[in-house]
Amino acid sequence: MKMKQALLTLTATAGLLAALPAAAQFQKPEDAVKYRKAAFTVMATHFSRIGAMAQGRASFDGAAAAANAEIVADLAKLPFAGFVEGTSGTEKGSPKANVWSERAKFDAGAKKMQDEVAKLAVAAKANNLDQLKAAFGSAAQTCKACHDDFRNP
Repeated sequence: MKMKQALLTLTATAGLLAALPAAAQFQKPEDAVKYRKAAFTVMATHFSRIGAMAQGRASFDGAAAAANAEIVADLAKLPFAGFVEGTSGTEKGSPKANVWSERAKFDAGAKKMQDEVAKLAVAAKANNLDQLKAAFGSAAQTCKACHDDFRNP
């Protein structure tokens, strides 16, 4: 298990380092869209596993919660490199045009989410369901706030 976790951490760290110049790497706007959607999909998968435990839909497993929370925290910076001009749309789930006109607010929301999922990772390591529930709720609120303000329903 420790080897698997070390491999996941190494992979996520390599991804973070590769993402730093990612905006410059996109040759087409569609590439940026695919990148951010993929990052959000992986994050959502692991976040929903924690949510199932926090909401009582799955048995609480502290080790699994900690592993999933760590993955979410590691991946939390990745999708934002894919928010480049020319990638908004009107279809369900696409970013609204105000992502770019209110970029400072959008970036602040991203930072808040990253901070909250880091707290979630710490809470998950405590192996305490009540702490996990509280941290999960706070992290989920940051996701909802950004979706409400910047994502097409």
